[in-house]
Order: sequence, then structure tokens, then C-alpha cells
Amino acid sequence: MATEFKLPELGENIASGDLVRLMIKPGASIAEGQPVMELETDKAVIEVPSSIGGVVLEIKVKEGQKVKVGEVIFTIEGGAAAPADEPRKHEPVEHMSGQQGARLAFQLAMRAEGKTEEQALPPDRPQAASVAFSMPVQLGKVAGTDRDPIPAAPHVRRLAREIGVNIRSVVGSGPGGRISEDDVKQYAKSALMQAAAAAQTPRGIFVEPELPDFAKWGKTERVSMRGVRRKTAEHLRQAWNTIPHVTQQDRADITELEQLRAKFAPRAEEAGGKMTVTAIALKVCASALKVFPQFNASIDMGKEEIIYKQYINIGVAVDTDRGLLVPVIRDVDKKNIVELAAEMTQLSKKARDRKLTPEEMEGGTFTITNLGGIGGTGFSPIVNHPEVAILGLSRSRMEPEWVNNKFEPRLILPLSLSYDHRLIDGADAARFLRWIAEAFEQPFLLSVQG
Repeated sequence: MATEFKLPELGENIASGDLVRLMIKPGASIAEGQPVMELETDKAVIEVPSSIGGVVLEIKVKEGQKVKVGEVIFTIEGGAAAPADEPRKHEPVEHMSGQQGARLAFQLAMRAEGKTEEQALPPDRPQAASVAFSMPVQLGKVAGTDRDPIPAAPHVRRLAREIGVNIRSVVGSGPGGRISEDDVKQYAKSALMQAAAAAQTPRGIFVEPELPDFAKWGKTERVSMRGVRRKTAEHLRQAWNTIPHVTQQDRADITELEQLRAKFAPRAEEAGGKMTVTAIALKVCASALKVFPQFNASIDMGKEEIIYKQYINIGVAVDTDRGLLVPVIRDVDKKNIVELAAEMTQLSKKARDRKLTPEEMEGGTFTITNLGGIGGTGFSPIVNHPEVAILGLSRSRMEPEWVNNKFEPRLILPLSLSYDHRLIDGADAARFLRWIAEAFEQPFLLSVQG
């Protein structure tokens, strides 16, 4: 008897993923717990193990396809699958009242975005859905007159009436522009998603305008924004719209620090790591966050509270072929520089090899991003919400500095600190960044700290 293997739960708020690689084929024998596929979610590429063992009979999906939690991946001879949650069944839309149909269309639209109905609405208006969609509404503008023939079957027109769609605004996908049930449902989802998005957009927040038709000026190509790139775009837009950013600049003389880095480099290599300025910055920032706890906090505007964290977990931005990933190093203040260098090297490798798990990118309280390997003299990094600050490092270079009544060549490291101005004042940011700069300039204190 054939048993179905369905995609299991992948983690909180993860409803689907893009199938990167299948690790099985029909006729192959697999064991329980054996990885059978690689799936790219919004956060990372993960291996999915099988919960059953036996011989693969048929594979129901293809590489490159988006698969959802609960979807059948393959069938297998032998074994028994763990019971999966059945998707909630709804009454057919055409048998619903206008109020029920409108609400279902709204719920379907929100589910397509991976949101609940409550998440689609502003926190101060949790019941807005009930108000906005409690009665049928006519969606869309009339394309013709009431006397024009409608290329749709009676049951399709009835569905449109039930969920409040003006069928004359729907573009049919069938022969001769014939309108199907799917055309009506898709139109309703699109219109209601736009209405929900408009409802939750705060005043003063920039809304992206509609794009022009670029094809009229030349050839174009559209590529789907998937996985990490899509999640990065969504997260940074949210961070930029939520946080009033300010960026503070400073410089640190790391001439002596280079000697410390050379001293610890062999020990770091023995531990499996590489001693870099970023590894040293982890130790510096951990110490600074203890002195300036407001930089290790978050803001809860709904409750009008500041959340001070009693732990120090620092994220380090890693450039990968799929986009920017930020693995988090936990309890940075409890580890020495060699341990931090080794852990950072290992996490960076996992990020580039697509082995980083979602859990390894959660729980950060502060972030460091280093563009020094590429170049530049400074930049304005975006704060990683819900954190309140991020430190950017640029390329260090030899510059003439006035030391002991004469100019001397010194190695200077540019520092860029972006912060949330709702919690952090400019003077505090200047003090915090100066503290970091002076810590870089006193490597003896770092060596004493380990």
C-alpha cells in the first residue's frame, strides 16, 4: 500500500518554499530521517528529512516548483506517514451569502500572502475586516453598458454577485475572453489585497507608484524575486518605513590593533577560524553594549515601552550569491576573541553553502556589517528591525595623522553607526561610537579581556 509523504511544518510563519533540489528518485530506497529535498524559504535553504522509510514510487513535485506545507511530495511503498493537518474546507463560494463570499475572498487573499486576517490590519484596528467587508461591495469600474453581452456562464455571474465583484471589470482568460470562476476569484483576491494594503499603510509612509511599461522603450526581462532576496526586500522596506534613521560617522586609528590581530591569528586558525577586524569588532561592540544598554534594546510603540535585553547576540552580515544573510552569534560578551573568530567563520561558511538554519538568524540584538573587503570610505547601513542600531565598517587605509607634533602614517578605520532616533539621541550615538573607536585604539584592553 502506497503512503504519501507531505511537506511538514518548516517553522513559525513559514507556509511554503521553493524546491531547490530533489535528493531522491523513483525506485530509490530511503530510510526514516534521511534528507530527501532542499527547500529555499524566505530565511534560508534547509534540508527536509523523510518521516517514513521504504521505496519511492512516485514523485509529485519538480525542482524549481513552490511547494506548500501539507502538499504531497512523493509516495512510498511501506512505512506509515505521520498524520498531517487537513486543510480547512470551506463551503463552495457560489453557495455563500455575499457577506461570507467577500470575507472568504479576503481570507484567501491574506493566506496567499502568508498572513492571518488580523496581521493584514493595523494593530489599532483589529476589527477593521469585519467593518470593511461585512457587506458585498462592487469591485472595479464598469467596462461597458448593462446591455453589452457578458461572456460568462450563469454560475460564474452568480459567483461574481455573491462576492461583490462587478463582472464587467473582469478580464476573461478563456477563448474569446470568456470569464471563468477562477478569473472572478483572482480579481476579487487582487482587489481585496490592495484594499487591505491601503488600510494598513500609515499616513506619511511612501507607497510605491505603479511602474510604467518599460517594454515600450526596449526589450526587458522579468525574473521572479524569490527566497532570500524577496525577504530582504520586504524586511528592509519595513525597517526603513518604521525606523527614523540617523547615521553617525567616526574614525578609529587601528595601527596597533593590527599587531594584536597578527598575534591572535595563529590561535584563531588552530580553532578553525580567521582573525579579522569583524571578529575583533564583535568583542568591542559587546563591551560597548554593556556600557550603553539603550543600544541593546527594542521599542514597543503599541505598549509605549522600551525592552532592554539582558543578553548580547550580535548578527554579522554575510554577502552570499543569494543575497545578504545575517547569522547571529549568541552570548558574544561571554566568549573570547578566538572563540568569536572561529564561530563567525563557521557561520559565514554555512551561509554561503546554504546550510544556515532560520534559528541561526534569529534573536539578534545588534548588527555589524563590514564592506571593507570591497572598498568605500563610509555608508549608511539600515537598522535591522526590531533592533535599534547597526555598525558599519569600511576599508581601512593609511592616512597622515598629527601625532607627537608631526605627521605619521596611521591605519585608519572608518566607522558608520545608524540608529533609531526614537530611542537614541545624537549625543548618545556620538558617545557610543567614540567609545568603540577608542576601544579599537587600545588593543591592550582587548587582549586583557581575552
